[in-house]
Amino acid sequence: MFQDNHTKIEEIKTALADYHPKSELMNDPNLDGMRRASVLIPFYINSGDLSIVFMKRPDDQSVHGGQISFPGGGRDKIDKTALHTALRETEEEIGVDRNQIDVWGKLTVDRVLASQYLVYPFVGLIPSPYSFNLNEDEVEKLIIIPYDYLIDLKNLSIEMFNWKGRRFRTYIFTFEKEKIWGLTARLLVNLITLINLGKESGALFRKIVK
Repeated sequence: MFQDNHTKIEEIKTALADYHPKSELMNDPNLDGMRRASVLIPFYINSGDLSIVFMKRPDDQSVHGGQISFPGGGRDKIDKTALHTALRETEEEIGVDRNQIDVWGKLTVDRVLASQYLVYPFVGLIPSPYSFNLNEDEVEKLIIIPYDYLIDLKNLSIEMFNWKGRRFRTYIFTFEKEKIWGLTARLLVNLITLINLGKESGALFRKIVK
């Protein structure tokens, strides 16, 4: 029997409030010279269902072109903290006022070797309903997926994946014709595992490049 939205939200907020992300990744000597970035895992009530908002990037020649991701990007000089980066990028990419986002917590810092980024993940709620305003240079479209769908294990697999001539093992969430993989899928698995078990579970794939 599915929980109502309020119960789900309280469960997620409690899991994050009681959690202190691991910091050993920050002490890895291989991180020297990596750029800093942040993402927001944005929850949203869509058509009455607690959901998560993803964005699909235009299929251009950039490292992450054509991929599905959370709103986010590289730290700017004006950003005082990693959280400021996540909120600013969310506002710039999908048009959500940063002051209207209810931040619930954060996950363990992760890395993307393909683009040499150290990524700080945050979790929060976008008010509903909301008139999103997409930056067409950075966002092709939004993909909003119900939370109940994402926590259903039949929609998650671990596969060898081909991407622009590269082949590697990764988590994959399949939604309609779209596939969520790499860092984005890893962060989702970490969040879901944290909610259910009180700890993240992405260590096995933490070194997989996106």
